[in-house]
Amino acid sequence: MDNKINTDNATNTIVNDSQKRIDLHVHSDASDGTLSPESLVKYAYQAGLSAFALTDHDTVMGIPAAMSTGLPIKVIPGIELSAGYKNRDIHILGLFIDYKSKLLTEISQNALTERNQRNQKMINNLRNAGIPITMEDLYSHSEKNGAITRAHFARFLVDHGYAVDKNDAFAKYLSEDTPYYVKREYLTPEQCIQIIHECGGYSVLAHPILYNLPENELDCLVCRLKKAGLNAIETIYSTYTADDEAYVRSLADKYDLLISGGSDFHGSNKPDIDIGCGRGNLLIPYELLNQFI
Repeated sequence: MDNKINTDNATNTIVNDSQKRIDLHVHSDASDGTLSPESLVKYAYQAGLSAFALTDHDTVMGIPAAMSTGLPIKVIPGIELSAGYKNRDIHILGLFIDYKSKLLTEISQNALTERNQRNQKMINNLRNAGIPITMEDLYSHSEKNGAITRAHFARFLVDHGYAVDKNDAFAKYLSEDTPYYVKREYLTPEQCIQIIHECGGYSVLAHPILYNLPENELDCLVCRLKKAGLNAIETIYSTYTADDEAYVRSLADKYDLLISGGSDFHGSNKPDIDIGCGRGNLLIPYELLNQFI
């Protein structure tokens, strides 16, 4: 899979309601995906999805274009907000948000400004190490003025021979224990949940297994977020094992949270993850939407 993902050869194979599939965690090139919002809608439709949520990092910039294609697929306006938690970041998805909300526009712009300031510091660190990277290089794989993430840095480093692959780029240059990394300024998880609710959306703790927290600490985090108004937890996810999913389902039951699911599709930035099916064994039923609407 690359930037030129074929959106012409797939066919929509939905036959009836019981076979409808969705994906509630998808990225476009408005953040760190590689498909434009319009191409993403076409790709999702031809992959057989009936609905998907566009949940770009800290921005809603791609949503208007995604919702204007005219294709018979439901585009759910969403966002993925980054929050600080014990010297790491966790992600809170917002689904069914009012993407035209003045508050969300302001929050998105503030997050974008903070990201850009942090990215420029990382660029300076890499340039001081002899790597001739510029902001323009990073935007060459993204919607202009979209959210630039470490995935864009990784792509540059791989494309220009400074790293073998994305994992190598993170290990050498982008992870928290490298001299080039710059810590972001984050909202709190509670602030993210409040913002999503004030914009009419449902708040979802994204991919909790990926935080690599001990079970007791993850339980405490979910309890804390539930008290702050968390609505749902991402229970079905591309990289989960059967045991992972069962554990997250137990947390959902324990804290009376709705079930959400998503591939976390990024196009060629995550070439092993495809929309709607993850690594080939992901299935998110349409009936999950009934919880939210």
